[in-house]
Amino acid sequence: MNLLPRLIAVSGPPGAGKTTLAHALADALGWPAVCRDEIKERMVGADPAEDLNLKTLDVFFGTLADHLRSGTSLVAEAAFQDRLWRPGLEPLLGLADIRVVRCVVDPELARDRIAHRAAIESARSAHDDAAFLRRIAEGQRPIDSWVPIALDVPTLTVDTTREWEPSLARIVEFATR
Repeated sequence: MNLLPRLIAVSGPPGAGKTTLAHALADALGWPAVCRDEIKERMVGADPAEDLNLKTLDVFFGTLADHLRSGTSLVAEAAFQDRLWRPGLEPLLGLADIRVVRCVVDPELARDRIAHRAAIESARSAHDDAAFLRRIAEGQRPIDSWVPIALDVPTLTVDTTREWEPSLARIVEFATR
């Protein structure tokens, strides 16, 4: 019996703790983690004439597909907002058993996390966190308006406001059962 590799897509709005959870989950599973923002941060300055967001999407989904075609299960982390990300995930349905871990968080805490990381992580300049925080200050609600992926795959919601709820052990169980 030839089983498909597993792809765990860790998703959620900005500031939801996706990257932290994705790395912890990948470490617990012994699988690679592919994080969209980490790819983008390392591509800054590669070719200023290119749209970095589009280039990053191509590299991200290409990397996922390469791992899956090789039979490697992995954890992928990105905002995975439905309109932008479902078109990249749908072609992977034939390559992998996909599961979604959807992070949710209190919007005020997310804003605080975004402001904190923008202040201490120089690589965050690739994401224009300042503009995002300005939108929040102007009364827009970009964290609340995030739209989750609409794929018919197993999905687990994880509240990252305090501790992970459910626990990492339960998330690992969801990823492997």
